[in-house]
Amino acid sequence: MEVIAAEPHLGRTLRPRIAKMPKMVTCATKQEQYCDKLDLNPLEEEKEHRMKISKPHHKTILLNNKKAARKRDTKTPACPDSDSDFSLPKTKRQSKRTGTKKRKTPLIDDDAESFDGHPPKKKRRHASKAEPVCVIPEVERMETTFRGRLGYACLNTILRNKQPAHDAVFCSRTCRIDTIKKNGIEWVKDLGRRNVEDMLKIIEWNEEKRMLQFLNTPVITHCPSTQNIRFMRLSSEMFPFASHELYRYSLDYCASVLAEVGALANKYGHRLTVHPGQFTQLGSPRDSVVKASIRELEYHAQMLNLMGIGPDGVMIIHGGGVYGDKEAALARIRKTVEEDLPKDVRDRLVLENDELCYNAADLLPICEELNIPLVFDYHHDVLNPSPDLTPSEIIARTNVIFARRGIKPKQHLSEPREGAVTVMERRAHADRCQRLPGALPDDMDLMIEAKDKEQAVLHLYRIYNLQPVIHASLRPPADIQTKETKGRKSHRKTGSNKDSL
Repeated sequence: MEVIAAEPHLGRTLRPRIAKMPKMVTCATKQEQYCDKLDLNPLEEEKEHRMKISKPHHKTILLNNKKAARKRDTKTPACPDSDSDFSLPKTKRQSKRTGTKKRKTPLIDDDAESFDGHPPKKKRRHASKAEPVCVIPEVERMETTFRGRLGYACLNTILRNKQPAHDAVFCSRTCRIDTIKKNGIEWVKDLGRRNVEDMLKIIEWNEEKRMLQFLNTPVITHCPSTQNIRFMRLSSEMFPFASHELYRYSLDYCASVLAEVGALANKYGHRLTVHPGQFTQLGSPRDSVVKASIRELEYHAQMLNLMGIGPDGVMIIHGGGVYGDKEAALARIRKTVEEDLPKDVRDRLVLENDELCYNAADLLPICEELNIPLVFDYHHDVLNPSPDLTPSEIIARTNVIFARRGIKPKQHLSEPREGAVTVMERRAHADRCQRLPGALPDDMDLMIEAKDKEQAVLHLYRIYNLQPVIHASLRPPADIQTKETKGRKSHRKTGSNKDSL
């Protein structure tokens, strides 16, 4: 080491001074250090940046200890033998960031059994809850000569609301297209099978027999009774996407279960019908919409055919949109029915007057010309009446078509919700109907389109003493009914030329 002599200075003790030496680079040149810096991955650069950030004062001691330990773990040899030695070893903290930390894997069944000598515990299913005891208010009693069947649509509220959720019974399990892409079409078809299996339970409930106790007699007596609901509309979502252009499938895979449903309904004398949705538009000017509508009707017809349902199992659709020219739209409906519909579809097709576009007077001429029955809807006729035609006259004319086709007449009944003022509010169905229409024939089937489903039917049974009612099946009405449609009703104008599809 070179020693430089110091100049004498009075009053100070002098010591030799070491000459400044350039900093030594152990084993790598500046270029190698730069390249090594470039080789740092983003996570390692983030690590260096995070180490330079000042830490909160109250954690200083703990972080310093961790920092010292990290330095010991990442210490490199003075002279590495190869380029591979320059890569920084991953510390525990670093491996956590990069996702390389090993996770604990759950024990498989064999491991679980060998661990404690017992098989793994099965997931516990909650016990079914007992039916609630409800206070049912009295109803205003009325009289009628009607002795036909009342029915409800698609859903049984008692069975749907069963608790726990795995006990719920319903026929509208569905999914999205993204789910089809993820799970495959077989998964979707299994949803359809489960929907059909639950339809068996709903039919059994509609026919369920119980013992009624009569206390207002000199001697307490018991006699058997049933729910007495022998008319129902099947859900159009029974088989999700069965009519889709890309994901459609045949119902033959479920033929045996569908046959069971039809056999059970025929055994009890239940009538089953369908009502394809508002997107079924046979009068659309767009060919793609018409083709999609025909596929939807073919799907419903196949479902009814596989069930073995007779001609009373009709398919009800509306006229659809007017597309700026009602007469031209009616001409397209006529052409589609005559030229494009398969025979089994046309044999089950019936039309219904709606509340916006086509009243009964608009549809009766085409129904009489094509021999297609008309299902008269009382609520729609109030909102969109037929000029110069009373309900009785409309029913008389359409019943002629029903008789000629050998189909039992069918009509729809619903009421607007209490307090509804605007047309959009009045379109929405009330929870229950409070009275039967005056023009109602004595012997026909009346579909009750109400939010309370089977409860709306039982409510009318009590008002008019149409059938004995099992008290345990009754539920009280809601205290307040909302006038909101929850997006179910469109705000488009009647004359819109846009298709629903």
